[in-house]
Amino acid sequence: MATNAPDVDRSYRERADRFAQRRDAYAARARAIGHARLISFLAAGAAFAWLLEPGGIVALEITAAGALLCLFIGLVVYQHRVDDRRRWHEDMAALNREALARRDRDWAALPDHPRIGRDSTPPFADDLDLFGTASLFGLLGTVATPPGVARLQSWMLQTASAETVARRQGGVRQLAPHIDVRQEVTAAGRRIATANLAGVERFLAWAESEPWLASRRWVIWTARALTLATVALVVANVLGVVSYQAWLAAIAVNLAFSHTVGKGIHRTFDRAFTRESAFKSYARIFELFVATPFSAPRLQELQSELIAGDAIAHREIERLHRLLSLSEVRFSMPYVAIQAFSLWDFHVLARLEGWQVRAGHRARRWLDALAELDAIAALAALHYDNPDWAFPVVRPQKRPVIGAAGLGHPLIPDDRRVVNDVSIGPPGTFLLVTGSNMSGKSTLLRAIGTNVILARAGAPVCATSMRLPPIALETSMRVHDSLQAGLSHFMAELERLKRVVAAARQAGSDPDVTLLYLLDDIFQGTNTAERQIAARKVVDHLLEAGAIGAVTSHDLALADTDRLSGACDPVHFTESIVDAAEGPRITFDYKLQPGIATSRNALRLLEIVGLGSSTDGPPTANDSRPWSPEAADTGPDRQQKGE
Repeated sequence: MATNAPDVDRSYRERADRFAQRRDAYAARARAIGHARLISFLAAGAAFAWLLEPGGIVALEITAAGALLCLFIGLVVYQHRVDDRRRWHEDMAALNREALARRDRDWAALPDHPRIGRDSTPPFADDLDLFGTASLFGLLGTVATPPGVARLQSWMLQTASAETVARRQGGVRQLAPHIDVRQEVTAAGRRIATANLAGVERFLAWAESEPWLASRRWVIWTARALTLATVALVVANVLGVVSYQAWLAAIAVNLAFSHTVGKGIHRTFDRAFTRESAFKSYARIFELFVATPFSAPRLQELQSELIAGDAIAHREIERLHRLLSLSEVRFSMPYVAIQAFSLWDFHVLARLEGWQVRAGHRARRWLDALAELDAIAALAALHYDNPDWAFPVVRPQKRPVIGAAGLGHPLIPDDRRVVNDVSIGPPGTFLLVTGSNMSGKSTLLRAIGTNVILARAGAPVCATSMRLPPIALETSMRVHDSLQAGLSHFMAELERLKRVVAAARQAGSDPDVTLLYLLDDIFQGTNTAERQIAARKVVDHLLEAGAIGAVTSHDLALADTDRLSGACDPVHFTESIVDAAEGPRITFDYKLQPGIATSRNALRLLEIVGLGSSTDGPPTANDSRPWSPEAADTGPDRQQKGE
């Protein structure tokens, strides 16, 4: 499944090297400009000092000093632009290094993605490692804008119709080769990552609200009249028509007006001010998506949202960025003087609310389109990174079945991943997976679950082919007790299984959705007799509800009833124990075999680690049967989250 891996890796390495070389060139240019700035500053200082000396040619001295000062200011502006280019190339080089790390599943080299609390996500998010470090979301780590992050998370957690999946897949296929666009969107998005979704919602609430000045038109007209009067009095004072007390009185009136009437202005600025610098990045992202030619229907629809009517998204957001830059004067030292003389805030607010009237009602649709485009771009990056992964066929089925060939766990590196053919369903049947400890049962369930998540999001899956109906998903794998809630592990597992059965019954009434359940060694903390009875009852409920699923178990007698024996499709994993120079060694091939497992290894593992007999005593450094991690040949179950 990795025949094109060298081409992808080479592409990323070449891009990382190219951007790093350009970054270094811009860094060298910035240093040279810095030296020129220093020289021009010293020269301008000398010219002004020369101007103070008597006997010189004043016009020449003023011209020289002014020219050198202008040169210094120009160099400051130029160096700022060069530094921007240097930082941009550094960001792009870093993105390509991260892409290589994602392909290698080198999680330590990737940015952290905060784990979403278990209370705010379905249980399967924790069971399948969807969020946090070394997670599926981390594999899709190119999404960066707050709306895009929220949209991709929702796609990973929610069921999608076959039509929706197909439209997303079309967008993913088309965006995949546009690596320059995708990476620049990510680079721009990361510059606004600190502007959280709550700030975006606060901005949207302002954009869609009634303008503050709409019911206070007298305020802006009064502010304009006072500003004109102040300017006129200053000019009259310069001409000797009035004394300076006249314009000082006007400034006093301005301050009183600003204090009494303008209290709400800064609150309005704060509502619009998600982060002024964020809008510059949003404008660039909108511009990139508008400028890219699309033929996929869904991408064309999203693109049309950004250019509909007279309010073009990136142009309007650029205007908003400039207006919010003007509002930042309130954070500067000369603000009081500027406000007292010109009533600056009132005039900026009038222009800002002009934007609100003209474009504010479209802002939510723009950001909604951006969220979907950003999420599709992240899935497109996954497709580009894994060209041999297949797009699943998602469509309703009369007898729902999930069938996959060459299915593997997407979070395991290519060189260690073992793939299997898997079939689950139709309703009335279930896949029973048996095998010894560490043989790969839990990893198989997670491989199935994570690929279902990818499939319904619209992404390619870690398989050579896959067919499935629209799926709702429930799992019982990592069950957590709670001392605070007074919940034992057994009761927590009962609550989880109750949720699974309830979801199966609900999905059974919806002909368009099939519930997939994944149950990992349920009731393992209960005695054998009761565990068998309880597990059989749970599976019976799920079969009656018409759900399909897979169950792992160490209990080889789980399906030894007339009903379950006819409903189960048994498969198993095997292991081998060989004698090596360093002692017995257990190995796994992680390949599914038909039928029930015929071997067990728990007692043999006890012997390998020196715990086989109480008369042997505790294992020591000189134990004749030493054990190390390699002795158990830990595989996917342990590679993923230490299991």
